[in-house]
Amino acid sequence: MSELQDLVALIRANTPLIVIETADEPRVVALFRQSLTRVWRAMWRWSITEGLRRIDIDREDASEVAPDASATLHAIREAPQRGVYLLLDFDPYLRYAGTQRMLRDILLRRDCQPHVIVMIGVKVELPPELDALASRFTPRLPDANALLKLVREQVEDYAREHGGRRARADHGAMQQIVHNLRGLSEIDARRIARQLIFTDGALCMDDLPQLARLKFELLNKSGHLHYEYDTARFADVAGAARLKRWVEQRRRVFVDGDAPPGLDAPKGVLLLGVQGCGKSMLAKAIAGNFGVPLVRLDFGTLYNKYHGETEANLRQALASTEQLAPCVLWIDEIEKALSGGGDGDGGLSRRVLGHLLTWMAERKGRVFLVATANQIDALPAELLRKGRFDEIFFVDLPDATTREELFRLHLSRRGLDAAGHDLAGLARAADGFSGAEIEQVIVSALYAAHGQALPLSDFTLHQELRATRPLSVLMREQVDALRAWAAERTVPAH
Repeated sequence: MSELQDLVALIRANTPLIVIETADEPRVVALFRQSLTRVWRAMWRWSITEGLRRIDIDREDASEVAPDASATLHAIREAPQRGVYLLLDFDPYLRYAGTQRMLRDILLRRDCQPHVIVMIGVKVELPPELDALASRFTPRLPDANALLKLVREQVEDYAREHGGRRARADHGAMQQIVHNLRGLSEIDARRIARQLIFTDGALCMDDLPQLARLKFELLNKSGHLHYEYDTARFADVAGAARLKRWVEQRRRVFVDGDAPPGLDAPKGVLLLGVQGCGKSMLAKAIAGNFGVPLVRLDFGTLYNKYHGETEANLRQALASTEQLAPCVLWIDEIEKALSGGGDGDGGLSRRVLGHLLTWMAERKGRVFLVATANQIDALPAELLRKGRFDEIFFVDLPDATTREELFRLHLSRRGLDAAGHDLAGLARAADGFSGAEIEQVIVSALYAAHGQALPLSDFTLHQELRATRPLSVLMREQVDALRAWAAERTVPAH
């Protein structure tokens, strides 16, 4: 059924109270006007500034009723014919017991023509007595055709405001922009499209990163998500050949969104591994390989002392992520987020886990989840069950070949000639070092060389390697236990 058909069905059923939460008030009022072509009712609109005006006729006469809430409800109760009453931002007046009781009388009366009361606002909060009588209607978001029309209107607006000079609009870029505007309301999509066009008088592929940032800022008003502006390429990550090949095989299906029959769209991976071995860099590289935005969910901002608020925050953050689709959602150190006190925290961690697992199973948007973890024993068993993630990869300590590649990458990033060093010898001496530890060895060696006013040498690098105790030595038991657990239960990333 279409959006209009759903609304008409509610009116025909004489639904006593309809609640609509939206920022696009004019569009909702226009939709109700459109419903008059399917079902005729006297239709009225009320606001505290204009009072009660009839809107199902060609003109809108001035209100003959005082604009206050009580007078308006009295007029509705005494109306001789049934009608549809659109009350804009009315719910604050329901804090008064008399106003609330009067509205309940209207909704519950059966000895007169039934009215349809519609409350419209950005956020409509009803007392429990009225909420039990309400039906909530959610306006549908504009589809691709509506968004394309909207973007073209902004192109025409630019020409009108610039003396007929048309904005440059690349057809392919316009299609991509329309695709990325999906998930937004009409008013928000129009605002972003207008900003992109009026910034430089053009719509091109270069606008896509800016569009992603604007969309993220619009949807992340709660602050639970963080937009990662700097993604990476697989070329920036040493090793992990098996994981890179796995992601590359799924890139086209995820990006294009048209999996062939019988093939499920990729959902996500869990990256388990030793600290400092590149899990965070791999999360950034997956987003870079897909060419989509990377957003990180900060679980620390979700928790709230009031009952139910933490779960509501999580639902809001995940819903915002789906509106940003296609994207990669990164949950870093997920074991810390979900390893609460169990029943000791009032069951909060279990409820949060339940909401996350439900979303993972039922989400419809193209959101690829990348979760990283360091401690397997802190992860709930439900999260590791087959089907939660497409695959669980273990990011182990780098082997000799990968360590050699790490030295080459980190030296090159600092403008140093890697060919002037014995990379193979350095790799052998760095046995047991993680990627992060190899980088810090290079940094420390550079400081030592700078202090002696000498160029960086292999001798200085070997000195720093001998002076460093890697995590695999400091926490040998924990690292060995993690590697032993992963050996038969996960897929090696390298």
